Amino acid sequence: MKKIATWTALALATSLAGCASTSHSNRGLDSVHQPVVRNTVYQFDVAAGSGELAPSEQGRLQGWLDALGVRYGDRIAIEDPSVYGASEAQSTIREMVARRGLMLTNDVPVTTGAVPPGHLRVVITRATAEVPGCPDWSSKSSINFNNATSSNYGCATNSNLAAMVADPNDLIKGATAKGNDPSSATRAIKTYREKPQTGANDLRSQSTSNAGGSQ
Repeated sequence: MKKIATWTALALATSLAGCASTSHSNRGLDSVHQPVVRNTVYQFDVAAGSGELAPSEQGRLQGWLDALGVRYGDRIAIEDPSVYGASEAQSTIREMVARRGLMLTNDVPVTTGAVPPGHLRVVITRATAEVPGCPDWSSKSSINFNNATSSNYGCATNSNLAAMVADPNDLIKGATAKGNDPSSATRAIKTYREKPQTGANDLRSQSTSNAGGSQ
């Protein structure tokens, strides 16, 4: 059964003093308008049984993932309360997620209610980012005796950053390069250098000495 968690986690990318109403007195170069990241948890229970996930349950789960539009940045986890673990059903779910270019995480957030016996719970944590209070034209830009920034300072840059970032959680803590495979990073360049050009074997050699036509 589809459920949506009732709580939302809040996190500020940067903590700054001041608020929108007093932003005209900000004499620093750090904008008081910073992205706010919210995490929403979605959960879906599927009947696991004692073996693989049944085709009907796979169809239900597939429809739920399609409805949510699962994408990069979503954190997907499996909550399995069984004693021995439904490894085959988990493997099926992992393959379904992998076909979307995503991976499962071992960090399972707190969900609503208990998982029914004989079921697995698929949990998706989705982060969104926005800059509240923007645009802010509460101050006059023509007269400023405090040598302060405009009340709207930083709104455009930070709003665009919040809209474009693939994983909003990176605004809280940036991703690290730990565990990356250098060969994967250079695979595109290696393929470009070693693979023959498209249609190279079908091109004909033609002299350009008579390009202007015969006299």
